[in-house]
Amino acid sequence: MPRSDDLRFRAGDSSLAGTLTLPDGDGPHPWVVFAGSWLPRGRDGDWDRVRHPTWFAPPRPDAGTGLLARLAEALAGRGVATLRYDPRGCGASDGAWESTDLFTRIDDARDAIGAMRSRDELDLRRCAIVGHGEGGVVAISVAIGDPALSAVGLIGTPARSLRDVVRHGVTVRAWTRTDLEHPVVAALDAASEWLIESAERRERELRIRIAGEAVRLGLAAFEQGIHTPAMALATMLHRNVVIAHGTADAWVSPDESRLLAALLREAGGAPDVHEIPDAGHLLAEADDEGIGVLAEAIAERIEARELPPVLVAIEQMRADPIDS
Repeated sequence: MPRSDDLRFRAGDSSLAGTLTLPDGDGPHPWVVFAGSWLPRGRDGDWDRVRHPTWFAPPRPDAGTGLLARLAEALAGRGVATLRYDPRGCGASDGAWESTDLFTRIDDARDAIGAMRSRDELDLRRCAIVGHGEGGVVAISVAIGDPALSAVGLIGTPARSLRDVVRHGVTVRAWTRTDLEHPVVAALDAASEWLIESAERRERELRIRIAGEAVRLGLAAFEQGIHTPAMALATMLHRNVVIAHGTADAWVSPDESRLLAALLREAGGAPDVHEIPDAGHLLAEADDEGIGVLAEAIAERIEARELPPVLVAIEQMRADPIDS
C-alpha cells in the first residue's frame, strides 16, 4: 500500500511543510512535485482554513479531498511518488502568504525538488513537476531551467498576463457567483481594478479588508504575474507536457489552456490536452476515473533524462556509498 509521510524542507530562509507520498515497493520511484494554485491554499490543493479560517466559508458537507491529494493518491497507484507542500504562510509552513511574490514561489518549488533529490528511494532520472492554476507558471519556469525534469503538467493554467486573467475571472464570478461566499475572494474581486493599477504603478502594497481584518497585500506577485505570462515562456518548454482544464473554470478560462497548447505545438511540441466537462478550477466535479486518466497521462510521460554533472555525482554516490 502507498504510504504518506509529513516532512519539512528548507526554502531560502524559511521552512515549508509537506506530504511525501510513496508508492508500494522499494523503488527507486519516479516522482512529481506539485506547485499549487494562487490564493491561500493548503498542500492538498484546497482552501487554507488552517492559517486563514475566517477568510473562507465553512466547507460543504459533501466537499471531497483537494485536487493535489487526489492526484497524489492516483499517481501512487501508478508507481509514482509525489510531494505536495503548504505554500508560505499557509498550513504548517513559515512565512506570510500575502507578502510572497511569484519569484519566491519559483525558488520554493526548486527547493522542494532539491528535497526530493536527497531521497534515496527516488529516481534522479525520472521526475516531473505539475502546476495548478498560477502554479503552472511556476512549473514552466522551473522546468525551463532544470534539464533533469522530463515532464510538466499544467492544470487550469493561465497563458496570458495576470491582468487579463484577473479581469476575466472577476467578470465570470460576478455572473455565476462562483466562490464569492469566501470573504477573501469577494474582497479581492471588489478591489481588482485598484489592485491591477497599483501593481502596474509598481506600488509596494495595497491595504484591503478581508473578513474585517486589515491586510497589507504585497503587490510584487501581481506585477510579476502581469509581466511574466506563461505564453512568453511556453516556447522554451521543450518537455513532455500534459494540459488539463475544467470547462466550467471560473478563475481561468479554458481558452488559456487552448492557447498554451497551440503555442507549444508551434514550438514543435506535442502536448496531451484534457478538457474536463463541467469541472471548475479545482476539478472537484471530475470523478475518480477522470483523475486517474490525468494521473496516467502524467505518469506515462515521465521518462529517464540525462543528468547534469552534479546529479550524476549524486547518483554515483548512491550506487557506491563510501563506508564510514
